[in-house]
Amino acid sequence: MVEQFLSGKVAIVTGANTGIGKAIAEELAKRGAKVVVNYRSHPERTDEMISAIKAAGGEAMGAQADVTHLDQLQAVVDQAVSSYGRLDIMVNNAGLETRTSVLDTSPEDYDRVLDVNLKSAFFGTQFAAKQMIKQGGGGRIINISSVHEDWPMPNNTAYCLSKGGVRMLTRTAGVELAPHGITMVNIGPGAVDTPINASYAGNKTLLDKLDAAIPLGRMAEPQEIASVAAFVASDGASYITATSIFADGGIMQSSPGL
Repeated sequence: MVEQFLSGKVAIVTGANTGIGKAIAEELAKRGAKVVVNYRSHPERTDEMISAIKAAGGEAMGAQADVTHLDQLQAVVDQAVSSYGRLDIMVNNAGLETRTSVLDTSPEDYDRVLDVNLKSAFFGTQFAAKQMIKQGGGGRIINISSVHEDWPMPNNTAYCLSKGGVRMLTRTAGVELAPHGITMVNIGPGAVDTPINASYAGNKTLLDKLDAAIPLGRMAEPQEIASVAAFVASDGASYITATSIFADGGIMQSSPGL
C-alpha cells in the first residue's frame, strides 16, 4: 500500500498535463493530496489525467489558465481554495525554452521565456504565499527549475537566464517567507525524457552523446523528478528551504578527465 503522507493537503501544479508536471500531479495525488491540475491547452489530456487519478482513489480537478496572465494565475489559486478550502503546496512547474543564443534571441522569444519561466513562478509564489499566510499553518512552494539555474547551456541563453532568476527567487523569497512557516525549494532536473527533449529521443547519435555525458548513463524518467517533489512537499523536508535540490544523474559534476 502506498503511504499517503500528503493526506489532507491541497496542491496546485502549473503546466501539469504533460511531462514533469503531469508526473508530479499524479504522484502528489497518489500520496493523498487533492491536486489542482493547471493547464493551458489540450483539455482532453487533463480530463484523461483526472479520470485516471480518480480511478486510482485520488482527488483532482482541472484549472485552465495561461499562467503568464496574472489574473488567470490568481484565479487558479482562488479555484483551489473555493473547491478544497485551502492551499498547502504550490508547484511552479510551467516552463518552455527557445534554444536560441544571445545573438539570435528575439525580443518576443525573450519575453515568452521569461514570462513563463520566471514571471509565473514569481507571482505564483506571491499569490500562494498570501493565501498560506491568510489561512495559517505554513506551506510548501516548489519551483521546478533546472541544472541550468547554475550551469551554462550555450545557445539557450534566455532559458538559462530565467532559471538563474528562479534560483534567486527561491533563495530570497525563501528567507522572506520562513517566519511564516512557508518553505521554498527548487528542484533542478538534468535531462529528463519528456517532450521538451524529444529531439534527443528521436536521434540515436544525439541520445548516445547525451547519455555518455551523464554519469548514470541515461536521462531521468519524469517519475524520478516527481518523487523528489513529493518528498519536498512532505513533513520529511520540513527543515529544507531557500535552496535547490538537483536531480541530474550527476551531469553537473561530470568531467572528461583530461
